[in-house]
Amino acid sequence: MQDHTSPALENAIALQKYGVGQPVRRKEDDTLVRGHGKYTDDVNLPGQAHAWIVRSSHAHGVIKGIDTSAAKTMPGVLGVWTGADLAGANYGPFTCGLPLKGRDGSPLLQTNRAALTSDKVRFVGDPVAFVVAETLAQARDAAEAVELDIEPLPAVTNAEEAAKPGAPQLYDHIPNNVALDYHYGDAARIEEAFAKAAHVTKLDIVNTRVAVVSMEPRVALAAFDGKTERFTLQVPTQGVSGNKATLAKILNVAPEKVRILTTNVGGSFGMKNVSYPEYVCILHAAKQLGRPVKWRDERTTSFLSDSQGRDQIIHGELALAADGKFLAVHLSGYGNLGAYIMGVAPLPLSLNTGKNLASVYKTPLLGVDIKTVLTNVTLMGAYRGAGRPEANYFMERLIDTAAREMGIDRLTIRKRNFIKPSQMPFPAASGVTYDSGDFAAVFEKALEVSDYAGFAKRKRESRKAGKLRGIAVGSYLEVTAPPSGELGKITFDADGGVTLTTGTLDYGQGHATPFAQVLSAELGVPFEKVRLEQSDSDLVRFGNGTGGSRSITATGQAIVESSQLVIAKGKQAAAHLLEASEADIEFNNGRFTIAGTDRSIDIMELARRMREGKMPDGVPASLDVDHNSTVTESTFPNGCHVCEVEVEPDTGVAQIVAYTAINDFGTVINPMIVAGQLHGGVAQGIGQALMEHLRYDESGQPITGSLMDYALPRASDVPMMTVDNHPVPAKSNPLGTKGCGEAGCAGSMASVINAVIDALSDYGVKHLDMPLTTEKLWRAIQDGKATRAA
Repeated sequence: MQDHTSPALENAIALQKYGVGQPVRRKEDDTLVRGHGKYTDDVNLPGQAHAWIVRSSHAHGVIKGIDTSAAKTMPGVLGVWTGADLAGANYGPFTCGLPLKGRDGSPLLQTNRAALTSDKVRFVGDPVAFVVAETLAQARDAAEAVELDIEPLPAVTNAEEAAKPGAPQLYDHIPNNVALDYHYGDAARIEEAFAKAAHVTKLDIVNTRVAVVSMEPRVALAAFDGKTERFTLQVPTQGVSGNKATLAKILNVAPEKVRILTTNVGGSFGMKNVSYPEYVCILHAAKQLGRPVKWRDERTTSFLSDSQGRDQIIHGELALAADGKFLAVHLSGYGNLGAYIMGVAPLPLSLNTGKNLASVYKTPLLGVDIKTVLTNVTLMGAYRGAGRPEANYFMERLIDTAAREMGIDRLTIRKRNFIKPSQMPFPAASGVTYDSGDFAAVFEKALEVSDYAGFAKRKRESRKAGKLRGIAVGSYLEVTAPPSGELGKITFDADGGVTLTTGTLDYGQGHATPFAQVLSAELGVPFEKVRLEQSDSDLVRFGNGTGGSRSITATGQAIVESSQLVIAKGKQAAAHLLEASEADIEFNNGRFTIAGTDRSIDIMELARRMREGKMPDGVPASLDVDHNSTVTESTFPNGCHVCEVEVEPDTGVAQIVAYTAINDFGTVINPMIVAGQLHGGVAQGIGQALMEHLRYDESGQPITGSLMDYALPRASDVPMMTVDNHPVPAKSNPLGTKGCGEAGCAGSMASVINAVIDALSDYGVKHLDMPLTTEKLWRAIQDGKATRAA
């Protein structure tokens, strides 16, 4: 039987299968799960040498001398370099480009980090020299032969202690180690609101320092072309364009003299978004030696050299009226920058904390006073959420505490303070304006799906089994990445494929599939024909990378705008080929049609004919478009997570027994990928809440420097989750999307901690800081028993 399905119907069927909103499987999964992915360490170049970094074993000290003579004579060694050797190369420092200002208007103080330090070491792991040899083993052996003469100095690892007079000073030009004294809000009005409040809740909260621990450690392969004087760096990153610009500035060369290449990336979570000293070192060696140089980190040195996350000491205050309405919220405290300032390090600790603190509540006044402080530990960086989960955590802990203190139900107090849909657009006290959202509806759906009403019965059953049971909600709202444009280049290739080139970069999110879904929906091009190019800075001429949950919104808008340009060109070409007026050409489901007739041409056929034929003057020669999108605005993903836990009182073991996450991500392009993002974010939030904590001793030595000491959540620690969406499309972008990549952390940290505190409330426990380890919970229970017995 002959199939008479029309081309238009075939396109419509394909769009239904692969269009926006469909749970299409990720394009790359078949390759990755079979172990056929290609990561940076899989890339090798002929004649490559290997590098090893010599690091300080002192957290703070003056460099008196570095003896490299023995190392230089060892087998296979091609070169040994120190900071003094690099000084003559005229490289620039690593800095922070954020235009942040302190309360007095003064700019952020810079640490101006060199690739290799030559005066002082400021944390354990500070690079002081590097060795390049024929093999990695030879480089490592020679590195151990480098003799360091370092005069130890007192170290400080706690941000609050570092800001006190008399604390060890890391830099002469940064008094009291305070690089930025951040202030936001109307202090006088906030003080007045607190003075008039019927109740004020105060809570001291430690937001612990955590390691990123991406599955793929950092690795880089450097090459230098002596004829073109061009550097090439193969490196896992979050965006090739931004890293190209940064490295060109540091290397002090024109941007076109630097090329960044990225293959598959095994996780980043913010950490790989910046350039690091190791990259400058191997680029320098590649130029000096005239051959490629490779460097690969190991897990133990990753704990020393990778940027880390969170780490704040916060005093939170919430002012409330007698009925529980919020009057003002204020945070003060300290953020730990570590030893150097790079990338966006101060942002999560200051500005982002303030922007996200208001969350889903109509709190009229908001204040933030946080000092970002330098200490003798590894540098700070962005970590999944970069201030967003932290701020929501602070707010939710304050709300639960206030509800208990005032005798108001935890759910009721939240309901009384939700911003209503009728109040949109809503100018939040954080200084941003929310464009959309139905926070109460999301909240109610979370309560219903989680069977919150049935908790009392489940608690009685747990008590009969000798266990403590707790439940809590964690509402959240995130302000995603700030306004920025993005590249949306569409190329109709000679082999019949379509290449989308954009400046975001997939490091685990699964960009290829949702981007192809959007492009298919906009142009009707076959889903399976769409390729994605993000990983070569020679091809990605512009882009702002992946970060801040911006990718689907920024690249999505770029795709929509570029598609409109393709359609405009296509109408001109179709009018010529179909011998009709351009005004009579319509476009729908991938076909250009003469209005009122059955005469049409498919977009892929049109692209082929334009490519293979010669178009007359005035008619485009191809459908290709190279376009930078207009500026995309921040979006405001939000949701409510409900966590239920059981705690074994005799051992302190806490187990998450139920978890529900209802989220508003606006238009959901691919619900399966969104659910996967939620699962990962929740797992990381659980990790910080229950087990993860980077710790240092008084001398600055890390005591959680490997996976033997630093606990990560395993499959048994992460529950099965109920994930659903309650979409309220954003009004700030054409697709109506809101970011989702970091939301899991924002909802889970608060809901997990609040649930455990609820479980322990029978023992008088009101607050515990993360991580809620077995020992910490057991001790809290024993203290509670002793208090009750007394």
